Amino acid sequence: MFDWLFAPTCPCDFAAKEWVEQRLELLSEEFPDNVFAERSLILPTPEFFPDAYDGSPESVRRLLNRVCDYMDVSAQVVRLATLAKKPDLRLTNEGGQVLPTGAAATYEEGEDCFVIRLDPQQFAEPMHLVGSMAHELAHVRLQGESRVMSDAFYNELLADLTVVFLGLGILLANAPGNWKSQNSTWPGSLLPSPAYLSPPMFGHALAHLGWFRESTKAALLKHLNWSARANFKQGLRYLESTGDSTFRPCGRGRRN
Repeated sequence: MFDWLFAPTCPCDFAAKEWVEQRLELLSEEFPDNVFAERSLILPTPEFFPDAYDGSPESVRRLLNRVCDYMDVSAQVVRLATLAKKPDLRLTNEGGQVLPTGAAATYEEGEDCFVIRLDPQQFAEPMHLVGSMAHELAHVRLQGESRVMSDAFYNELLADLTVVFLGLGILLANAPGNWKSQNSTWPGSLLPSPAYLSPPMFGHALAHLGWFRESTKAALLKHLNWSARANFKQGLRYLESTGDSTFRPCGRGRRN
């Protein structure tokens, strides 16, 4: 009787929803071997990360090599470096939100390799570090392999979405980059756009995975943290109730 009061809603706004669905379609053309086509969903468990880790340079490199494997990047073409120490500053915008003072990791193309620089402050949290590694390796798969042209507007967003698409979305959704941006809107819209995928956008993207692959639901619910899980559950309820998405993996209908 009162179902209309609790109608399911998408966790992100219309512009973000449209962007996620359109880019999932783009990625399905670029990466036919993807998590929607039954690629392994990488979990933050010893099964997927069995190596001993103590935060030392050697253990960080071993972790990077494993993430390279999961992202289908040859570890031999990736050089690891560390970022310079960031200034101890706390900047906020007009709404009192803390703004980033520097990148957690960076990617650049060298003459014969790709250079991934990591913030040593992340070394104490290996699963958070995995998310940063996967994001930078997504740049290798996109810009480094000439799949997309560099675009200041969406290349960071697309790198995040590529991590989801290749199976490491849980690791990144649990520790998203500082997605808040200053005075940035979606093209042709007054709706604010994030610098990286926002938690609601992660929720909508991962909800597609739960919607198309029933077997992934339990793992997503178990391993997403409480905030990411809430957005995932909202997105999944919305998709299962409405079917409102333009994205269909490999041009097919819903998969079990």
